[in-house]
Amino acid sequence: MSAVPVLRVSDVDRALAWWARLGFVEEFRHRFEGTEPRYVGIVRDGCRIHLSEHEGDAYGHGLVYLWVPDVDRVAADFGVPVDDMPWARDCEVTDPDGNRIRVATAHD
Repeated sequence: MSAVPVLRVSDVDRALAWWARLGFVEEFRHRFEGTEPRYVGIVRDGCRIHLSEHEGDAYGHGLVYLWVPDVDRVAADFGVPVDDMPWARDCEVTDPDGNRIRVATAHD
């Protein structure tokens, strides 16, 4: 079993560039017709997230908890501090549409 979060974005191209900073690449793209909103799947190491321009998808801002091998690299790239939590070292970044992404590396 797996789950795929769907995040609402206003501009897929801008969102793709932002998510690329976290190592995600486009897996697929769907559009019903030429001017309809776009729906895109992104993937990194088997982790999938869907980004949707459809106004009826994913109301409000989402929150995704993302496990990575090196949270310090991500935090340095985004210029945010890393917090030491009992379960992991983590940081939080926000995409251009207000979706929050908590990025973490488990303690050894």
